[in-house]
Amino acid sequence: MAALVAASVVVVGLVAVPGVSQAMKMKKSPPFYLSLGDSYSVGFQPNANGIGGKATAGYTAYVAKKEKMQLKNFGCGGATTSSILTALGCTQSGFGPVAAFGAVPYRTITQEAAALQFINTPANAGRVGLVTVSVGGNDVTSCAHGGTTTQILACVQAADASITANVGSLAASLHVALIAAGDTTAKVVGITYPDVILGDWVYPPTSPNQSLAGLSVTAFDALINPALSTAYGAANFVNITQAPYKKATLGDDTPLGTTVKSKTYGVIPAAVNEVCQLTYFCSLGNIHANNKGYKFIGQQIVAHLA
Repeated sequence: MAALVAASVVVVGLVAVPGVSQAMKMKKSPPFYLSLGDSYSVGFQPNANGIGGKATAGYTAYVAKKEKMQLKNFGCGGATTSSILTALGCTQSGFGPVAAFGAVPYRTITQEAAALQFINTPANAGRVGLVTVSVGGNDVTSCAHGGTTTQILACVQAADASITANVGSLAASLHVALIAAGDTTAKVVGITYPDVILGDWVYPPTSPNQSLAGLSVTAFDALINPALSTAYGAANFVNITQAPYKKATLGDDTPLGTTVKSKTYGVIPAAVNEVCQLTYFCSLGNIHANNKGYKFIGQQIVAHLA
């Protein structure tokens, strides 16, 4: 009898070990990094002719590597602050592409709901370390197409109202879900964009619009960035237009009177030159960042986390 009891204890001990081992593995697993947003969040880059393109590693792969996290990318090209809350799925809703790395599929729910579902999954509880959001650019892109200065600024101002409301709602939902799941130290970080419209200073080559380039500084500085900062909270906002690259920032902190000599465009504002180096706008009229640009954005996020 004593032998049977002893044997039972041994068996119970052996059965318990895998459970303990599994728990230890989960604790040692890298935390999750969730990416939400638009084409910037999926690292979209255009084809050589500026038409079409594909998702790339973007800034998310850089951040995931530096922060030693597992990337889960819910981003969807073309997303707006409204569609991220209301559009079901990504490509089936007329948007896209999805992320090239770490993409999480969701066909019948919204991007917001998919992220919340992931956070609320019991197996993921306490394992989310970071959420980044890049959205809002598509809400204002159309504002740059024609119109007077007054009309353009009025368009951006109108879009700001929905940006503030929608992004504020998204950020609040994410915070509530993370706290409920035990991810009390997880950060929700929102980013803005390089001021690509500065590229209008040299693009298109036959009829550049320097007036619009100058106006974009006002739009970002006085309207777009304040709206995003309010929505995320100033402490959770990464302002890419104020980030210094080499000889200038990518927007509103370097006066357009500060110039450099470019091999391609001659003497141009230093901020315009930086945008030309990090995005496709000056060469193709495309608003997206190139590899250097996405890496630069990733570096700003990592620096902010530090």
